[in-house]
Amino acid sequence: MTSPGFPGLFCFQSMHSSRQPVVIIGAGLAGLTVALHLADHVPVIVLAKRKRSDSATAWAQGGIVGVLDPSDSINAHVDDTMAAGAGLVVEETARWISERSPDAIQWLIDLGVPFSRDDAGPQGLHLTREGGHSVRRIAHAADATGKAIHETLLEHCRRHPAIQIHEHWIALDLVTNRHCRSSGPDRCHGVYVLDIDHQRVETLAASAVVLACGGLGKVYRYTSNPDTATGDGIAMAWRAGCRVGNMEFIQFHPTCLYHPQDRTFLITEALRGEGAQLKIPGLPTDQARFMPAHDQRGELAPRDVVARAIDFEMKKRGIDFVHLDATHLGEDFLKSHFPTVYQRCLALGIDIAHQPIPVVPAAHYCCGGVVTDHAGQTDLSGLYAVGETGYTGLHGANRLASNSLLECVVVGHAAAAKIRQSPPPAVVQIPSWDESQVENADEQVVIAHNWDELRLLMWNYVGIVRTTRRLERALHRIELLQSEVQEYYSNFRVSSDLLELRNLLVCAELIVRSALDRRESRGLHFSRDFPEPWPVSYPTILSPLRAVTRSE
Repeated sequence: MTSPGFPGLFCFQSMHSSRQPVVIIGAGLAGLTVALHLADHVPVIVLAKRKRSDSATAWAQGGIVGVLDPSDSINAHVDDTMAAGAGLVVEETARWISERSPDAIQWLIDLGVPFSRDDAGPQGLHLTREGGHSVRRIAHAADATGKAIHETLLEHCRRHPAIQIHEHWIALDLVTNRHCRSSGPDRCHGVYVLDIDHQRVETLAASAVVLACGGLGKVYRYTSNPDTATGDGIAMAWRAGCRVGNMEFIQFHPTCLYHPQDRTFLITEALRGEGAQLKIPGLPTDQARFMPAHDQRGELAPRDVVARAIDFEMKKRGIDFVHLDATHLGEDFLKSHFPTVYQRCLALGIDIAHQPIPVVPAAHYCCGGVVTDHAGQTDLSGLYAVGETGYTGLHGANRLASNSLLECVVVGHAAAAKIRQSPPPAVVQIPSWDESQVENADEQVVIAHNWDELRLLMWNYVGIVRTTRRLERALHRIELLQSEVQEYYSNFRVSSDLLELRNLLVCAELIVRSALDRRESRGLHFSRDFPEPWPVSYPTILSPLRAVTRSE
């Protein structure tokens, strides 16, 4: 793809004005990658339900995997990915994505992403190491990689005449054959969208729709995710009849800041990669470190192992947090390599060069999602899912650190290529959204109450360690909440809060049903009732019996 902003790129828009646009729901790395690879060929509409700068990508600190060093190899990266994934990684997918990692990094470099440099490093890059990786292979921009990547891609999208980005637009539901009374094989024809600022529903016809909505961390009380992470893409695809996979595998990041003023700030795994140690507060120095007692890899064990170890120590000792001690790394090193963490902690009164950081686990990443092929194609023609919304089989039962940004770029590129190669669908008449419903003054109170109840329920009953009884109780209560929310959705005007809660309830049900189906402990799913893994394991694939409409 020719990078936006160079001569010859501003005269093509009229060439494609007769073709229906591709609508991309989500303005993070996955969505923007698809947009930039498509925009020279077809008009693109990108929907951001908050500001365009609000995405999980911008919060990512660690980096993006690149098999670049001569001492590294595709086989080594695949082996590390499969080890972290605890037997559920699709090896073919892992290899396919790993083989494309050098091109993905080069594409970002060509766009101008300011990765940290090292003249002695491969391609002049400084590579760091994170938990689960056997070597240094993480390209990064200090400790704010996601922000650097996101800002660069946003600027290119802003300058491209074929890309429109709408802020404060939240998708309601996908438009399929049942809405249009269209015969033939079912497909996605577009999307209904709420323009939040003007409180009206728009109908967007599309030649293809890409779900790049990110994850679902807000279903839990404590999460490292932004407020946008409400599982919208997964819920919409499920209602449209698509399968989902491995929803029980929710990654809890081991080290989120524990502070009265901030419990969502992620303390990058790269800090442990550089030697920071987890310790029990109040114990003598020679007794405080605990990770070697849980795993021989210590702080570099995969995230599920580290998160369970922290959870175990907190419950065993009755403490609210543990310490991440990086003081031995030195002030100059911490300031130069981790300026974001250093400054944020300092603003809260924690000098990480001289004081340990209080941390707790928090919901961080959904390893499952909408079932897709390598190009992000879902079960529904014309519908794609990329990034955390999709399930390609790369992450298995646990995601290897920094594989997620790589997946966004590689699968995003492939999705754009497949969309370009697909013939434009026949144009159908899409009915407008019914906005005859009335406002309900009680709606916000009920939504706020149900949202709080759901997040606490999921945290207590469907968290790091699970039991069958707690899962069954959670499912019963989720079903009751769903009936309440569906009544509001069917009879009153929609709002963004109502839509997000409706989607979170769908995702919560999928997580619990998947967890109940997996009668073993594996990767991120640990059950006290079934503590041992099966000899042979398979992905958990759920299929909807039917799609759900507004009236239902």
